[in-house]
Amino acid sequence: MLDIKLETLLTVYEKKNFTRAAEELSLTQPAVSHHIALLEQDLGIKIFHRSKGELKLTAEGEIAIKYAKRIKALYEKMQQAISDEEKHMTKIRVGITHTAESSVIAEVLAKYGNANTGISITIITDTINNLYDMLSNYELDLAIVEGNINDPRISAQLLDTDYIVCVVSNNNPLAKKNTVTLADIKKEKMILRLPNSGTRNLFMSHLESLGMSIDDFNVVLEVDNIATIKDLIRKDMGISILAHSACLDELKKGKITALPIENLSMIRGINILYHKDFGHNDILQAITKIYNETAKIYK
Repeated sequence: MLDIKLETLLTVYEKKNFTRAAEELSLTQPAVSHHIALLEQDLGIKIFHRSKGELKLTAEGEIAIKYAKRIKALYEKMQQAISDEEKHMTKIRVGITHTAESSVIAEVLAKYGNANTGISITIITDTINNLYDMLSNYELDLAIVEGNINDPRISAQLLDTDYIVCVVSNNNPLAKKNTVTLADIKKEKMILRLPNSGTRNLFMSHLESLGMSIDDFNVVLEVDNIATIKDLIRKDMGISILAHSACLDELKKGKITALPIENLSMIRGINILYHKDFGHNDILQAITKIYNETAKIYK
């Protein structure tokens, strides 16, 4: 089993309280305090600041938590790998971005799960940076993201190429055009993703290369959820800048219009990221095959 001192540390960190951690671990409060004290002694550091009944991590404690999470994730992966070998079953944790969540990725993973009895897939949606962290810490088996990561421990398999478009209501006069210009977009009310969005950041970087800023545009609403943005566009509440892959279903059904932006070629790869020791090339190949078959339906 995982070292009890590390298990105690992670539980105290999660519960922010020694007493609640003791209840969670079915231990006494003095036992929890003793485990933390032993770990602090082993590492030669102070992990928590204790003041006015509040627990806060020290700088060294932050490092200890980071590696404790990684150790726990690796331990669980070892258990899972042994179980997989014995039972010929597997669980796959896949991280996807909000853009990927709105594309065919979830459908592809569902098809893979349905075609492979005994395989259980968990999908976690988060920002690219958080997915990178979880993958690096072995909290994910795969991450399907736009772009790549510069990490020698991580491999990437190109799944598709995506590009950024201007998305408008079918009732918007711009819908009659073949392309739009930035001047056209400036005249419209815009609904954008949040500032930490990869799609928005890509658009902003291209604007900066042209000596422009997002402040030059009439951004009336910022929304984290892509489905909400598309719903607002359909109701003609504004236009947006989204990944083409996030609009495939609506475009196929004729619910919205997507237009390329003149003189802006915002192309990026969609990649499956995984640790070099992942060791399941058959899974990567199968997911890629299903993706290619599914994507054809929408193109």
